[in-house]
Formats: sequence, structure tokens, C-alpha cells
Amino acid sequence: MTPLAIILIVLLIALWKLDFIATLLNLKASKPELPSEFADVFDEQKYHESQQYTQANSKFHIVSSVFSLFVLIGFWLCGGFVWLDGGVTGFGFGPIMTGLTYLGLLFVGNLIISLPFEIYSTFVLEKKFGFNKTTAGTFAGDQVKSLLLAVVLGAPILALLLWIFGAVSNAWLWAWIAVTIFSLLLTYLAPTYIMPLFNKFTPLEDGELKSEIEAMAKKCDFPLTELFIIDGSKRSTKANAFFTGFGKQKKIALYDTLIKEQSIPELVGVLAHEIGHFKCKHIVQRMVLSVVQMAAIFYLIGLFTSPDTAISRTIYEAFEFTDSQPLYVGFALFGILFQPISFLIGLAMNLWSRKHEFEADHYAKVHQGTPEHLISALKKLSAQNLSNLTPHPLLVFLEYSHPPVLQRIEALRKS
Repeated sequence: MTPLAIILIVLLIALWKLDFIATLLNLKASKPELPSEFADVFDEQKYHESQQYTQANSKFHIVSSVFSLFVLIGFWLCGGFVWLDGGVTGFGFGPIMTGLTYLGLLFVGNLIISLPFEIYSTFVLEKKFGFNKTTAGTFAGDQVKSLLLAVVLGAPILALLLWIFGAVSNAWLWAWIAVTIFSLLLTYLAPTYIMPLFNKFTPLEDGELKSEIEAMAKKCDFPLTELFIIDGSKRSTKANAFFTGFGKQKKIALYDTLIKEQSIPELVGVLAHEIGHFKCKHIVQRMVLSVVQMAAIFYLIGLFTSPDTAISRTIYEAFEFTDSQPLYVGFALFGILFQPISFLIGLAMNLWSRKHEFEADHYAKVHQGTPEHLISALKKLSAQNLSNLTPHPLLVFLEYSHPPVLQRIEALRKS
């Protein structure tokens, strides 16, 4: 093992250990007394059930993360990356097709390894707590559709990237431009052509709910064009809402499970929060940051995969590639190398996201004239989703993109 290999393995184990400690602290932070703020939506039995749900998810997360780490390090130390490269090069394909085959086999292997955990989570864990409504047929269909989308959309862009990095000067720049265009196009097309493959989008019927939502959109000068109901109940009892679209074409989607549990003022409060993200420029800010981050990623990929740099040779040697430096292998290795950097970026992004949630909450409070409707909606969502009401601060810092519900409620009640 090279010094870099040892450092990387130590870092991967350290990141897992930090996550493990945060998970244990989160379990210890569980309090037997129900916070008084939630007494109107939780009874003792439901609160106890939410704690059991948190414990079950935490234990499942620990097991799955240990297994994933063990498989990755085991595959690496047993020479799996080199062995797979030897196998695909034996097919006699060209460089791009060889690269697609190599990366595709890694993708399929990861899919096979993770599938049992996904099945357990869906049909055992989620079912135990009354969330799962997914049938075996729906689950299998989702897997097939996702795999087909990966082939139809992922393979062409991956082939383009392999060609760019193998044949074009300033490859990182052109790769960044290509992926940025592709991502923007996908964001535009997904609500119309991809999301309906998984869920049914039904226009919201005329009535009080539609009128109140349209009135709030007009009050906020939000360019709402379409309102949909999503049949989320065919997979889960959990609820959600979101909006999509570019420019003047904004679409709001409500889960049928959300409509079932919330009053009209509460639903309007939730949507005012989503509109707040748009009006506070959160969506544009995140999109710009994502584009900048993508530029940095492709620059690093170019640096790490170039056969002319010492750092590239050091990286390949850490994974036991001493005689060759296949470009497509570099793509796979970068995913491992980037994990510590991604962890740090994730901390900053989550901190920023939590700030945005507070700002969107405040926007909803101001434009609805009261915080009480959004507060009531958040409390009902917590009960419906069996949310952890007392997460440990370390876990919040490491993983939460939204502030804990109690913190959001306290912020909403402030003048």
C-alpha cells in the first residue's frame, strides 16, 4: 500500500466514524418527554412510535454504512479495480466503449449491492411504521425505469465526457460547459417527461384550495402557471410539495397525502414557504453555486486523470495501477478521492440551506400575515412523518439541510 492509499483509507474510516458517533449521540439525545409545543399533534403513543422509528432508521443506517465501507475497501485492497480493468479491456472495444463498460459494471455492481438494503427499507422498515404503500410491481417498475434512464441519459453524456477528456484541449472547460447545458436542459424537461414516468400528475380542480393558492401567488407576484396533485400515496403516506419551472413558467405540485392531512390555510402556508425560496433568490443562488462547483470538479478530474502529472501517477499507484492510467478508471477513482472534499462542501451547503429555510419561513409568515398556519402545517408534517423532534446538534450540523422543526417554530414565533 502506498502512503496515499493509507491516507485515503484512514480518511474514509474517519468520516464513517464521525457519522457513527453522530448517530449514537442522536439516539442518546432522545427524550422520553414530549416537547410541549407538539402536544396538539402527538399523543404519547405516537411520540413513542416516532422515537422507535428514529432508532430503527439509525440502526439500519449504521449497518448499511458499515457494509458499504467494507465492500469499497475490500474491493480496493483485493485489486478489484485493476481486475475489472483487465476484464473489460479483453473485450477489444474502443476506448469510449471500454470506459462505458467499466463504469457501467461498477454502477450495476453497486446497484446489486444496495438493492437488498433498499428492499428492506421499503418493505420491512417503512412498512413496519405504516409508511410503505409501494407494491412489488411498482418497486420493480421504478428500478427498471431508473436503470433505463441511466442508460438513455447517463451513457451518452458519459461517453461525451470520455471523448472530451481523451481528445480535447482544456477538457475540463468543455466538459463543464457540456454538463451545465445538459443539466439545465434536464431541469427544464424533467417535470414534463421524466417525473410523469414515476408519478401521475393531475391538474388541481377548481375550488377553494386552488383559488386561495392562486391568490397567494398573485399577492407574492409569483408567475404560477399550473397546479398539480401527485399520487404520492401509491408509494408512501409521507407528504411533500415542490415547484418547478424556469422563468415565467412555474408549476406547483402537491402530494395527495399532503392535501389529505392539511387545512387550506396550512397548505397555503406551505406553498408560501416554497414561493419564498423563489422570491428570496435561493433557487438561482443554488443553481449558480452548483455550476461553479461543477467547474471545480471537472478541473480536478482533469488534474487527477492527466498522465503528465505526478499527482495523477500517485493516485493510480494508490489503486495498484502501476503500468497504465486508463482515463475511465480515473473517473471511478475520483469518486472515492472526492469523498472527503464532498463532505466538507456538504457541511457548508447544509449550513447555507438551513439559513434559506429560515428565510423562506419568514417570507411565508409575512405574506400570510401570521406564522400560525405554517407552524401548524410543520407540526402536522412532523407527526405524519414521525420526525425526530429532538435531534442531536452534531447530527444536525453534519446532515440536516433543514433546521429541526422546533427551531423553525421558535424562529417563526419571534417578531
